Amino acid sequence: MAIDREQVLHVARLARLDLTEEEVERFSQQLGAILEAVSTVSELELDDVPPTSHPLDVVNVLREDVPGPCATHEDALANAPDPADGGFRVPPIA
Repeated sequence: MAIDREQVLHVARLARLDLTEEEVERFSQQLGAILEAVSTVSELELDDVPPTSHPLDVVNVLREDVPGPCATHEDALANAPDPADGGFRVPPIA
């Protein structure tokens, strides 16, 4: 499947890319090769394959949000270079 120069330039404009003539030619060949490789999927017999959004079963990998032990206020500020009023003193934003 061939991708012509105008299609490459259109995609480049959408992506706000400034391509050289050499890049346009190279990307035209590369994108054509990619589309040709992807088109081989249409040759497969997929009638019995259910549609999926992910190849593997996706499960929630996050644990329950359970409070646990944490550092004390004093421990948190122990290594602060310049604590102030019970917090971290930081440089002002200019």
